[in-house]
Amino acid sequence: MFDEVAKHYDRTNGVLSMGNSLIWRIATVKAVAPKAGEKILDLAAGTGTSSVALAKTGADVTAADFSAGMIAVGRRKHPGFTFVEADAMALPFADDEFDAVTISFGLRNVEDPKKALSEMFRVLKPGGRLVVCEFSKPPRALFRAGYNAYMRYIMPAVVDATSSNPEAYTYLADSIREWPDQVTLSQWIRGAGFTRVAYRNLTVGVVALHRGHKPARLSAKRAARKRVVTETIERDSVDIPPTEPEATKS
Repeated sequence: MFDEVAKHYDRTNGVLSMGNSLIWRIATVKAVAPKAGEKILDLAAGTGTSSVALAKTGADVTAADFSAGMIAVGRRKHPGFTFVEADAMALPFADDEFDAVTISFGLRNVEDPKKALSEMFRVLKPGGRLVVCEFSKPPRALFRAGYNAYMRYIMPAVVDATSSNPEAYTYLADSIREWPDQVTLSQWIRGAGFTRVAYRNLTVGVVALHRGHKPARLSAKRAARKRVVTETIERDSVDIPPTEPEATKS
């Protein structure tokens, strides 16, 4: 499905969000706060628009996506940028590899979001940060009703005019309606091991920006475990000189 919408994906998103996608992207980049030289993983990166924005600070950004079609379009648009085809539930990266991991409008498309959050936790360095930008539930009933009306009546007409695969966006509306609210997603993030978890609403709660950190104290624990393992290996591998046979008594 995502392969089929890749060609006009960015244009359709811009129109559907009524220009808010740019505001959401800026807010996400500010929340990630990328620094020069940091390693950042941008999951569900699509055609790489968000990844390029993150890389402007000099950070080393890897754009990962499950869709080969999205990556193909991204590589044409941004030649030389690092794209990796990857499953968020089984990331092809080492433990403690990235300073920050971010995912925008992709977590709800993962078959097991909790497993994906655990994988993000694994590949983050101790003290690393997570930023999730995702559709959510407007907390006020009036805005929630207006948003539901937009998705039901206006969005289909917009999609018909702008998308290369209008049928695929039926899934988009369904996935947004079925996605949990801000508090539930925060609980999932805490359940994966993250601390200092918080969120803030964007565009009256149509979108929520979630943040969390991997505890830095893990570095000390892992260092201790590594030290024990290393000492054990060194002790077991010490060459013990052969003993001289005792002289035979006459």
